Amino acid sequence: MDANDFVRDLNDAKELMRNEKYLDALVILNKLKEADKAGNFDYNLTHKLYQFISNSQSLYNQQRVLSVVKKISQKQMSISFIDLNEILDKQENVRLDEQVLRREVEILILRSLLECKIEGNDLVF
Repeated sequence: MDANDFVRDLNDAKELMRNEKYLDALVILNKLKEADKAGNFDYNLTHKLYQFISNSQSLYNQQRVLSVVKKISQKQMSISFIDLNEILDKQENVRLDEQVLRREVEILILRSLLECKIEGNDLVF
């Protein structure tokens, strides 16, 4: 893969991210990650690639967490992060480290996408 193809695919992934198709973007980005290992691309391209991977993964996690938490909050007043992680695994096939899950929930709260608070190891609606 040459640098022009790399840039084109990176821009395609960026557009998918813009359209909130994070899983599709991750497919392209992981392909580019393999190309980066085999090639010798400019540092700025490599930096952008890994930044996009990190952002896409986080936004994908947030998307999954948000959909599950919205359903749970209609039925319950709170849930532990351990239970939330188990539900995410069963319903969305997403298994996160508890600290990563906590961070994603905190970001959703900061983005005003979730109205709840964290009390100890629980998410309170």
